[in-house]
Amino acid sequence: MTIKSLLSPITGQPGAARLDHAQDWMQGRTLYGGASALIAYTMATRAFPDLPPLRAAQIGFVAPVGEDIELSAEVVRAGRNVTQVRSEIHCNGTTALTAFWLFAKGRDPNAVRQPDPVAHWPGSPQDNASAMQREAPSFIQNNFEIRFGQTKGDDHGATIRRWARLTEDHDLDPVAKLILMGDVMPPGAVRIMQRMGPISSINWSFNVLDPETRSPGGWYLAENSSKHADLGYSSERLRMWDASGNQVLEGLQCVAVFG
Repeated sequence: MTIKSLLSPITGQPGAARLDHAQDWMQGRTLYGGASALIAYTMATRAFPDLPPLRAAQIGFVAPVGEDIELSAEVVRAGRNVTQVRSEIHCNGTTALTAFWLFAKGRDPNAVRQPDPVAHWPGSPQDNASAMQREAPSFIQNNFEIRFGQTKGDDHGATIRRWARLTEDHDLDPVAKLILMGDVMPPGAVRIMQRMGPISSINWSFNVLDPETRSPGGWYLAENSSKHADLGYSSERLRMWDASGNQVLEGLQCVAVFG
């Protein structure tokens, strides 16, 4: 299933849609989180095509997203510079994903601060070996190329960092590509699990730092880091950098850790 065919049923009109051959993007019982978030984002932008650039989002992964879905989108508020949109995916008569998008025009800055440089830069993707070839879920094997982004064998605590890019020659806009790729890494908590078991993303909030990003070769360095894990949940910090080391995405996620 190509990215274009994944998004072609999303017309911007509310109502039912069918994602034929969605199996290529499935993660267990549900569509991979980045793909389902991209569907909700595409619904918002096709329903309201004159929106300014996306700056931030809050996404709730409520229930499994399957092939047969219903979509909705509404403008919650349109101000002079900021427009806030809610879009949702429903499956089997219940909410499966709810998303709140913040679109905003750029303004003359009154404060300027660049993100801190990435610590322990791993070198270019070409300098790192392929990763997650056998153990990766099918949606990664079908759609992504992954390379190591950390020195193999070192103690990285509860942090996972990998180079990633989409294998398909696509025409996604820069923000859509970040959404599709931003949730690709497993949570950092998998490094500290006492025994292997299921994991599930509950929500995902992120800020887009560069809505015009176009990283050479389509490569982005993705990092998930558990900042607190206990009582069956992990608080994760998600970040992405382009191939030149510029941070393009900053996120936060709650993950359920079973087992």
